[in-house]
Amino acid sequence: MRSMPRGIVVGLVVGWLLVLATPARTQQVAQQPQQQAAALGLDNPRVIEVMTVQDAVTPYLMGQPEVIGTATGLADDGEVAIIVLVNDESPGAAQAVVRLNGRIEGVAVRARLTDPIVAFKGKPGGGGGVSHTAKQAPPIQLGTSGGWRNDLANGYCCGGTLGALILVGGQQRILSNYHVFEADIVNGGNGTTAQTGNPIIQPGLIDVGCIASSAQNVATLVKSSSLPGSNVDASSATVISGMVRTDGAILEVGVPSSQTVTASLNQQVKKSGRTTGLTRSSVSGLNATISVSYANECAGGTAFTKTFTGQILVANSLSKFLGSGDSGSLMLEDVSTSPRAVGLLFAGSSSIAVANPIGQVLGFFNATMVGN
Repeated sequence: MRSMPRGIVVGLVVGWLLVLATPARTQQVAQQPQQQAAALGLDNPRVIEVMTVQDAVTPYLMGQPEVIGTATGLADDGEVAIIVLVNDESPGAAQAVVRLNGRIEGVAVRARLTDPIVAFKGKPGGGGGVSHTAKQAPPIQLGTSGGWRNDLANGYCCGGTLGALILVGGQQRILSNYHVFEADIVNGGNGTTAQTGNPIIQPGLIDVGCIASSAQNVATLVKSSSLPGSNVDASSATVISGMVRTDGAILEVGVPSSQTVTASLNQQVKKSGRTTGLTRSSVSGLNATISVSYANECAGGTAFTKTFTGQILVANSLSKFLGSGDSGSLMLEDVSTSPRAVGLLFAGSSSIAVANPIGQVLGFFNATMVGN
């Protein structure tokens, strides 16, 4: 993450507040031309400039009670801008949107309303295409319903998506989220906690009436405790021989590439997940700082809120790209053959989906992708 001396940061914030206090009619700003999506990656000079200013003002912005995130994205006219996510459940949300719109250091600031961003763990009532929730004949494909075998508490059961196949020290593992495989860290409602060696099943409990014996064991958990300490929501499980396709095939996607690609603004992406199946969208934000709410069991109140940095945002209108139960899905570039992984999806709202950059995820495990 880029940083600036404290004095410069304070100056930027003060200058920005002065701009916001200026009547709109006196602000004569030359508009940036429409940018080409292919050029708007993390190495684009203008994107770098905007991210630097974003990083400088994010501590101030995240200190506002209505703000739950910032990112570098695109304004409605295509200009690279700082995007400020405002919690629409906050009492002063509408006023905050008006207050926060402006410019700083030649960079547009655009506030957008969203409902709270939460870890998208599935509970009963979900269900997409049958092929993503049904029990498969082994070896199974990924992009399917699955989760921790004991993932039930207080009268509910949960689950998510078995996302992809990775290689760790010569061992094939299923990749998913921390909150799908190992988030149960209190005895609470089920008298147990997730431990290394516990079975990971397909489908997840939410798709077998909460009866684990109706599912099949496909892997064993390798507890990594990525949260709350690290910057990724990720977990893995060692494949049980013969239970998972060794080429890493994903339902409706096929075999992905063993290579990865970094995200860029407007990049076309797809994912295969438990609830909404195969869906497509586009990257709407880079370098996002996002606050996400978590629970310590399948059912219960908020246990902690984690602030992630450097994340990828994806358009998710009406939760059509990512829904509850899709957590753990691999996000890939939208090409027909051997798509490269872009990120690991883990959270969202009804308008925004959030992914860990795949490079951060693989780095956490010292892993590589399995694929062509």
